[in-house]
Amino acid sequence: MIGVRRFAQWGLWFGGALVLLAAVLIGIDVLMRKFLALSIGGADELAGYSLAIGTTWGLGAALLDRAHIRIDSLYVLFPQKLRLALDFLALMLFTGFFALTLWHGFGVVAQSWTSESRSQSALETPTIIPQFLWLAGLVAFVAVALILLVQALRLGAAGDLNGMARLISTRSAEEEVEEEIRDLKDRQIREGKN
Repeated sequence: MIGVRRFAQWGLWFGGALVLLAAVLIGIDVLMRKFLALSIGGADELAGYSLAIGTTWGLGAALLDRAHIRIDSLYVLFPQKLRLALDFLALMLFTGFFALTLWHGFGVVAQSWTSESRSQSALETPTIIPQFLWLAGLVAFVAVALILLVQALRLGAAGDLNGMARLISTRSAEEEVEEEIRDLKDRQIREGKN
């Protein structure tokens, strides 16, 4: 799982960098419009591509960090085995939804490839480029989700319910506090070395 986490972290950094670049591009475009009466042209299109691509590449890391939002008002009241069964079902459905999205995404990319589609903007971007990067992010996410499903199933079959919970369950308040304390200590150590 360490290699999967590293790969997902790389995807998160890549996606975050794209979104950050889009924000900078839009900021520059706004300033140019305000003070120079000029526009970059296509900044909104590029930002849209960045957001779509960045989102798909960040999904895997969010899944491994258990950072996707869940409403757990009643969930915390259930016994551990029922919670784990619901977590596993949720992960299966979540993975299935994105696998279906991926399946249809292949059709969209194939159609763009065969018809040599271009955006209808001044940039006339070949749509295959952003669609391919978006699809690659979906492939990466579905692969990470499938690996997580198999690992969770393996832990559950071995009877390691606590390990399975650490892998796919919602983070408890205690886990979040421990993580914040660990991050604070790491920051203090880094600042002490500088």
